[in-house]
Amino acid sequence: MAPSLFRTVVIACSSLSLAVAISPGFPYGNEKVRGVNLGGWLVLEPWITPSLFDNTGNSAIVDEYTFCQMQDRAIAQSVLEAHWNSWITESDFEAIADAGLNHVRLPIGYWAFEVGPGEPYISGQLPYLQKAVTWAGNHGLKVIVDLHGAPGSQNGFDNSGQRMDYPTWHSNGTNVARTDAIIKTIADMFKDNPGVVPIIAPLNEPAGFDGSNVLSVVRQYWRDSYGNIRYPYGSSQQSNTVVLIHDAFQPLSYWNGFLTTADNNAQGVAMDTHIYQMFSDGGVAMSDDEHIQSACGQKSTLSGFDLWLIVGEWTPAMTDCATYLNGRGIGSRYDGSYSGSTAVGSCTGLTGSASSFSSSYKTFLRKSWEAQAITFEAAGAGWIQTRRVMNIRISVIE
Repeated sequence: MAPSLFRTVVIACSSLSLAVAISPGFPYGNEKVRGVNLGGWLVLEPWITPSLFDNTGNSAIVDEYTFCQMQDRAIAQSVLEAHWNSWITESDFEAIADAGLNHVRLPIGYWAFEVGPGEPYISGQLPYLQKAVTWAGNHGLKVIVDLHGAPGSQNGFDNSGQRMDYPTWHSNGTNVARTDAIIKTIADMFKDNPGVVPIIAPLNEPAGFDGSNVLSVVRQYWRDSYGNIRYPYGSSQQSNTVVLIHDAFQPLSYWNGFLTTADNNAQGVAMDTHIYQMFSDGGVAMSDDEHIQSACGQKSTLSGFDLWLIVGEWTPAMTDCATYLNGRGIGSRYDGSYSGSTAVGSCTGLTGSASSFSSSYKTFLRKSWEAQAITFEAAGAGWIQTRRVMNIRISVIE
């Protein structure tokens, strides 16, 4: 199937007066998405599993690429396999369902599907993806399969697999073509299982902040992904799989009308936006009340968007104190250890074990969670909280 299948199908079906409506495996827009990210499992992120990186004894190991490249390969493989077998298990899916959630977002890297010449990545994640889908089905959960890392890195962040100053995914046609092929593979894997995998995210957080040269590639990639995910049968037959595109760090207004029914009658598309308040000096300097007000103020920004809108990453925490949150070897803005930042206060008692949290901080975290969850449901199709969240009860918003 050619990457331009979206355009091909539109042309072929342009004479039809009414397109076949999608019937997703979850009633997006009618029932709220309430979910959690299974981060740090099939794509390593230093802030989620700092011990895996610290245990290497090599400060140059800052992402999964260097984790596989800069230590003995047999050791790296052994550590990864032990991690895959233990970080997430079926008991986690049971706990997530018991907490009242209905979705998990599962990040996975391109290297789970293919590794190119000279790339050091270690594969072996796909059996765990399949296990996750089985476990989700066992406990009535929906899975968002999220391609979190693309060849050349789509954003330069460590969560793409390879940390770098400037991403190269968009500037190399082979990188994009490889990514298209992987999306076709994912779409084919789950095209007949929309009851458990109702939605696929073709790429996490592409670096739209780097300008029009990135955005032009991203926009075409979203269109091609629409064709690859919605038409996985090699014909005009449509799947019921929803396509979850990311806003590429652009205001929602930038995407108005994109892949809507007014845009060549596209159907079954949702928008993913990520909302954090701690990745700027101004953000970490805000008071607790200001953070709550900012969360509530998101309602006007999010309301009325023309696609199903899911806040796919967010957190009740409002500092960047978590170890390696800004990258391994990079400090925190909040305590002034981030280069060029001005300290707001000490990170003691603001990260790590909840047993170190004061009662007032716990109260703030509850208020922060409630303000955001209520806002994201009132203004959009729901939310998926960052990292693993257990024992969350959502009766506060019912």
